[in-house]
Amino acid sequence: MATGNYYVYIMTNQANDVLYTGMTNDLRRRVFEHQSGQGSHFTAKYKTRKLVFYERFDKAVDAIAAEKRIKAGSRKKKKELINSINPEWKDLYREFGG
Repeated sequence: MATGNYYVYIMTNQANDVLYTGMTNDLRRRVFEHQSGQGSHFTAKYKTRKLVFYERFDKAVDAIAAEKRIKAGSRKKKKELINSINPEWKDLYREFGG
């Protein structure tokens, strides 16, 4: 199994009332795609342009498992996860290097 950089991330909209969870091996590119309306139909429709959470994994299988766990969780659990690392819900894309 290949190792590298795999990310699980959560995007939100300007009002912080829509949450989108995804997984990628290139976080900069993927967030840029979301921000430019190319990410997915969901993110384009709800304008989820702000990266508020991400976690890096060495193995794709671990990132996929984390994505499934987050997606299966309640909205409350997702908000708690975001608040644990980003209580101000600021856009982390610039911090990440975007």
